[in-house]
Amino acid sequence: MSDSTSIALVTGGNRGIGLAIATALKAAGHRVVITYRSGTPPTGFDAVQMDVTDSASVDAGFAKIEAEIGQPEIIVANAGITKDTLVMRMSDEDFESVINANLTGAFRVSKRATKGLLKLKRGRLIFIGSVVGGVGAAGQVNYSASKSGLVGMARSFARELGSRGITANVIAPGFVETDMTAELDEKRRSDIAAQVPVGRFCSAEEIADVVAFIASPQASYITGAIIPVDGGLGMGH
Repeated sequence: MSDSTSIALVTGGNRGIGLAIATALKAAGHRVVITYRSGTPPTGFDAVQMDVTDSASVDAGFAKIEAEIGQPEIIVANAGITKDTLVMRMSDEDFESVINANLTGAFRVSKRATKGLLKLKRGRLIFIGSVVGGVGAAGQVNYSASKSGLVGMARSFARELGSRGITANVIAPGFVETDMTAELDEKRRSDIAAQVPVGRFCSAEEIADVVAFIASPQASYITGAIIPVDGGLGMGH
């Protein structure tokens, strides 16, 4: 990376883990642009509307950022959805829509970003995966497949672009404190936490801190890696 004032793009940066990542990157000195699909973006960040399931929307979003702000050199592919259900009830649409948002969406964003990164001759592609991409999860055949697919994709980007100063890595969170997990009853929460060697859920900030490190000059020789932030749940998967 050239300096601490580089531009970082965080897809789905308007809430949850994405917003925590945007906040950490801003604190590290980057100019942060977040994408959001609907609603009102949070204050304190540059924001652009972008639907990662639509190539034209991705292209228009990047064109706006490049024209008005500059070339993003840290790309955090975080936007994603879940449609959890047991496999016998999972429709083709349930499967395909999750793959389209989480995996193909990350591809659309990264491919479009790469045009600018090749001109800069540097950059970071950071994909937000999941521990279930390695260990699987009942009711999440679609989501697990999408997150597992990010690994092969990131490693292929790493091999293609490494000689141009561009790295590609996957951050793989475990169970995270979010609005969704906050709604679980106490017994379910303690049952889940009991599966984790460190005995608790992860905070969104703990994930964001790792993303900020991978975006930093100190991580310039890390590429093609899966960095688990899962309290030991995945144990190297």
